[in-house]
Amino acid sequence: MALYELFSHPVERSYRAGLCSKAALFLLLAAALTYIPPLLVAFRSHGFWLKRSSYEEQPTVRFQHQVLLVALLGPESDGFLAWSTFPAFNRLQGDRLRVPLVSTREEDRNQDGKTDMLHFKLELPLQSTEHVLGVQLILTFSYRLHRMATLVMQSMAFLQSSFPVPGSQLYVNGDLRLQQKQPLSCGGLDARYNISVINGTSPFAYDYDLTHIVAAYQERNVTTVLNDPNPIWLVGRAADAPFVINAIIRYPVEVISYQPGFWEMVKFAWVQYVSILLIFLWVFERIKIFVFQNQVVTTIPVTVTPRGDLCKEHLS
Repeated sequence: MALYELFSHPVERSYRAGLCSKAALFLLLAAALTYIPPLLVAFRSHGFWLKRSSYEEQPTVRFQHQVLLVALLGPESDGFLAWSTFPAFNRLQGDRLRVPLVSTREEDRNQDGKTDMLHFKLELPLQSTEHVLGVQLILTFSYRLHRMATLVMQSMAFLQSSFPVPGSQLYVNGDLRLQQKQPLSCGGLDARYNISVINGTSPFAYDYDLTHIVAAYQERNVTTVLNDPNPIWLVGRAADAPFVINAIIRYPVEVISYQPGFWEMVKFAWVQYVSILLIFLWVFERIKIFVFQNQVVTTIPVTVTPRGDLCKEHLS
């Protein structure tokens, strides 16, 4: 009658030796070589401590209805025309002040509670002898981030275009993009730049100089810029028609760079360490089995009797 294996179980074998024996020293050395090298390998592979991380978030952006406009005129006219929403700036312009018609509309396309774009239109009335050759325009925004890094700031979009041919309309369709020189902090509220881009209460012309405004703005670590690679300059203005600036500014999802917190750094380092440690555990487990089974170090092998067999011996 043929016999078949119906059941099997492993037999546990232990190896006994003194604490000051070569076997104990070997186990101590094996433990050190098992747990320390994975830490060194993970650390030397660069990126063990997560110093910078990133995530995606659509910012909460609102147009603040603050505008500063400078329209550059042809040589036959008197230099430029200017206007802003700041009364102190307008008082400084004298005869160069020209009040335009401005209409704005913010749109939430996906109905998620965050505005997705701004429709901005400005109509600057001109005399028949005035021709616009260039435009400098500043729009200010309230900009907020909420998820990993909490940021509240006031930012701007600066638009500048000039052409050799007099225009009738400037069309802009671009994105308000976030620029970071340094990663944001993970914890707490960052309100360093929650101040007005333009000092609208100042009576001094220096505070409204575009060079001064842009230079001070670029000193920030976090800014926004209007990204429009292809502004369209339209020509052929009628004698009594205004010069029109038609802009669509989108608020896209941004990739935010931030400094991770302590526990996020520990979690990232732990995952790297354990992934390498598992390999070392498997290798040194095989080495220890080989060393003790072949008595490379002197020990006393003892076969551990299962608990059921011990009960049978006592009963007998």
